Amino acid sequence: MSSKTILVTGASGQLGQRVLDHLKRLAPDAAIAGLVRKEEDAAALRARGVEPRMGDYTDPASLSHAMAGVHKVLLISSSAVGQRTAQHQNVIDAARAADVDLIAYTSILRADTSPMALAEEHKQTEAALSGSGLPTVLLRNGWYTENLLGGLESDLKLGQHFGAAGNGKFATATRDDYAEAAAVALLSAESAGKVYELAGQPAYTLEEFAETLSAEAGSTVAYVDMPQETFAQALVGAGLPEGFAGILADSDAQAAKGALDTDSTDLEDLIGRPATPLKDAIKAALAAR
Repeated sequence: MSSKTILVTGASGQLGQRVLDHLKRLAPDAAIAGLVRKEEDAAALRARGVEPRMGDYTDPASLSHAMAGVHKVLLISSSAVGQRTAQHQNVIDAARAADVDLIAYTSILRADTSPMALAEEHKQTEAALSGSGLPTVLLRNGWYTENLLGGLESDLKLGQHFGAAGNGKFATATRDDYAEAAAVALLSAESAGKVYELAGQPAYTLEEFAETLSAEAGSTVAYVDMPQETFAQALVGAGLPEGFAGILADSDAQAAKGALDTDSTDLEDLIGRPATPLKDAIKAALAAR
């Protein structure tokens, strides 16, 4: 095993897969490994020329084994909202025991000061990283454009996009944009200790999102603004668990106050290009239907 292996956790997820793609493109000779839980995911990594490491955020022993010979780690935040802090601590502990040279973490925009409920576990994880003694890179990802496109079919069917963000602006970027930024940061010799506030420019309101969607789809989609609680109830009605619906509604409500807006150019500076324009992301989503 190489003593210079880069380990990407969450390697079977949509962000993780894209990070692996960018690492292979940017550093074709690098030793790259991906952390997965299932054998079918391990087989998929092998087929792509990536070394699989079996491990689970909830299984400290598996994480310790997976860290053998690892040089740098990308900790992709867990999807288990409400359980993230403990799971992330397990990864940090394993990385510290392995004495890795760098650990990068996919956090959230301005995690240390964000009023969003979704930011709390990120804030706790950043504190754990700070206390670990490990060289750390914080990749504070803004809102994903895909978050807004997740209801594309419903938006087009109803001719409405629902939210609770008022005139608040969203400085979004695509999953691929954030993945490329993570790969660049991992490969950089100068990223240790840095905090990147990652987001796309220009920011836009949900009304502007609906207008752009309408133009690209060739059918009218209007933005319907709701009170936070009403939006949360609508999300529950659409099938989301109550707790998660509440977090999403809170995110919109905080976005109305500027929580997801920024003029940071860190993303563009890292990847050497502007973030994917909203209209291009919408075109791609429409083409993939």
